This record gives sequence, C-alpha cells and structure tokens, in this order.
Amino acid sequence: MKKKLKTKSSVKKRFKLTATGKVVATQSGKRHGMTKRSKSSLRNQRGTTILGKSDSRIVKLYMPYGL
Repeated sequence: MKKKLKTKSSVKKRFKLTATGKVVATQSGKRHGMTKRSKSSLRNQRGTTILGKSDSRIVKLYMPYGL
C-alpha cells in the first residue's frame, strides 16, 4: 500500500494550476515602497502571472496531486 503525500499548506494558499498544467501566482513586489515605482510598473503588477519553468517545477513538487 502506497503512502499518500501531503501538499504543503503554503503552496495551497499561494498557487493554482491551469488546465494545461502551468502554475499561476500573484504578482510580486507590491508590499511596500510603491512611491519609487512607476505607475506603469504598478499596473503591470496587478492580478496574476504564470511562473517560469524552473520555478514551476519547484512548486509542483510541493503539490503532488495538483489543486
């Protein structure tokens, strides 16, 4: 009998998988210091982004059954 793997709780809260298996995450860099940044960069940081291949490989290790 195989043992079930646990999903990391932090990954569960921060990431989602698309139908094609890509990892979706919220945009980074909006916690503080917004006065330094241009308005266009702040607009680009709204919403979500798709992670790159190397980052998404790490995230997928922590969610073995997808979400």
